[in-house]
This record gives sequence, structure tokens and C-alpha cells, in this order.
Amino acid sequence: MPQKTQGRQKNLDELRCLAMMMVVVLHFLGKGELLGDVTAPDMSTVGIGAWVLEAFSIVAVNCYMLISGYFLSESDFKLSRLLRLYLQIWIYSVGIGLLSVICGIVPAEEVNTHYYLSLIFPVSMGHYWFMTAYVFLYLLFPLVGMAVRKMDKTQFRLVLAMLFAVFCALKSLVPVRLEQDAQGYDMIWYLCMFLAAAYIRKYGVGFLDKKWKCLLLYLAGVALILTELFVLHAVYVTSGKFELILKVSFEYNHIFVLIASLGLFGLFLNSEGKGAAGTIASKLAPYVLGAYLLHENIGVRYTWQEFFGAKSISTVPELVGKTFLAAVCVFAAGTALERIRSMIGRCLKFGGALERWDMVFRKEQSGS
Repeated sequence: MPQKTQGRQKNLDELRCLAMMMVVVLHFLGKGELLGDVTAPDMSTVGIGAWVLEAFSIVAVNCYMLISGYFLSESDFKLSRLLRLYLQIWIYSVGIGLLSVICGIVPAEEVNTHYYLSLIFPVSMGHYWFMTAYVFLYLLFPLVGMAVRKMDKTQFRLVLAMLFAVFCALKSLVPVRLEQDAQGYDMIWYLCMFLAAAYIRKYGVGFLDKKWKCLLLYLAGVALILTELFVLHAVYVTSGKFELILKVSFEYNHIFVLIASLGLFGLFLNSEGKGAAGTIASKLAPYVLGAYLLHENIGVRYTWQEFFGAKSISTVPELVGKTFLAAVCVFAAGTALERIRSMIGRCLKFGGALERWDMVFRKEQSGS
């Protein structure tokens, strides 16, 4: 069984930490303009190398969604948890955003009404799209959680089949850009992954029962992601077709990304989480969200990459080294900052009214 420390599951804490560093890698490569131009006849070796790193890391967001679904599907809705999360988002949004203006990091022409509204209303303005999707999904959790508990295995499978057919398979197979496809940047895709994780926890999935199968699934998904990219690239440079979907295999709700995500999630789910790595991960996991809220703040979103010399990278070894350095440093800074924030936040406690509402939902979900 997976090793636990003070109520935490070490193996999934390891995945949580790894996934956050992968998220930093994605933002370093993409917003650091390191990914090769897929419309150009020839891509540099650095550009190709960046796409390879991107393919191995693109599963990060889906893995986070799966982790959320795996744990939340067996928990109770808590209004206090929702408000604490919103306060956490708001503190980072306003604090880092204003500090970026004061330090002159944000160009003066970008400091406008929209900028300040994004700081003050981070969820409603989509400041952090992932947190917006999470908060909106959590608002629906009392209904979604009830549905998960009430459905039998056949009903659950049918629901998942319909959801993934509409929001994953269709966009992956049809060689056109669908108007309603949000590419996985929305609550709908989060709901799909949430339900998939809930099903895995409730019933299990045969092809995720062995670590070697999961590793093979992850590697196969990554290989398919890259294969589709370069095939479409070759077709485009010779015929000029498919420009709108050249990078479709790198979208969160593409079937190849889903395959790779399930593989990596299953790999850690079947791991024991023993040793120093698991212990360290369990100590860091409660604070990893700070890394995301720090480096994805609109005040620094497109500037922190310069600190690690993204624009000066000219060789593949340099690309790998600086990408790894950026991932580790941003992760360390974010978790340290969140640790400090959480220590201060413990001094603030919600009143009994919120605890009473938590009890109401707990009673409703237990059927009493």
C-alpha cells in the first residue's frame, strides 16, 4: 500500500511536486519563446529539443486534475476550504501584482483598469485559469460528489464515455478547429478528469494495475504527441494545410495527452512512496501551489524567464540545464513563500458559522 505520513499519501505527493515542476517547465519553454516554430521549414535543434521537453511535461496539468479528483471524490464539501483557497489566491494576486508594479517589472502601458481588476477579482477575471476552473468546479462539488456516489459502475462508464467522446476524442480525430473546443483550459475538462479519477478510485482500471504498464502508457503517449506534431509539420511545409491544428497534440484535452497523463498518474498511484523522496514530498506538497500562484501572476508571467537566460540559450545541453534550473528554483521559491504565508494564515481562523455550514454539507453527503 502507498506510504502515508500524517494523513498524506506519499506517492501522490511525489507526483504533485513533480507535476508542479513540469508546469514551470511548460511556462519556461512556452513563454520563454524556446519552442521551435512549427510553421518554419526547418526548426533549430534547440527548438526541437524544447518540443521534446514540452511533450514529457504536458501531462502536468491533467495529473493535477486527476489528483484533485482522486482525493476530493471521497471528501466532503467545505465552505471554509473554498473561502481559504479564494483568500490564498487573492493574496498572491494582489500582493505579487502590486509589487510588480512598484518595482517597475510591469510596463507602464500595461498597468490599466483591466490589470487592477484582474488583481482584485482573480477568479472571475481568469487571472489564474487553472484556479478559476478549480473554484468553479468546487462550487458544483456538492452535486458532482452526490452523482459520483449514486452512480453504479455501468452508469459511470457510460457518463465517462460520453464526456470523453465529446470533449476529447472528437477534437483529437477531426482535422479541423472546433469552435467550442477550449483546449482543456476550462471547468468542463477539469470535470472530465475529476470524474475519471473518481472512477479509478472507486472501481480501478485494469490497464493501470502495474507500474510497467503505466510507464509504457506514459512513454507511448509522449511518442504519439511528438509524432503527430512532426507529421503535421511535414504536411504543412509541403502543402500549407492544417495550420490551425499544428500543435493540437499538445492540448490538454487531446487523446494522446490523456493517455500519457493516465500513464504517469497510474505509475505513481502504484508506487509505494518509500524513502527520503516520499518523506520530503509529503512535507513540501501542502505548499506547492505557491509556486504556481507566484510565477503565473500577470505581473511576472512573461518576465521571470529572462532571469534564467531563456533568450540566450543556443545549445540543447544549455536548454536542458537552464530549464531544470528554472524548474527547481521557481518551485523552491514558491513553496518557501507559501510556507511563510501559511504560517501567517494560521493566525486567522474562520468563525463558527462556517463550521456549521461545513457540518450541513457533511450531513447531506452522508445521507443523514
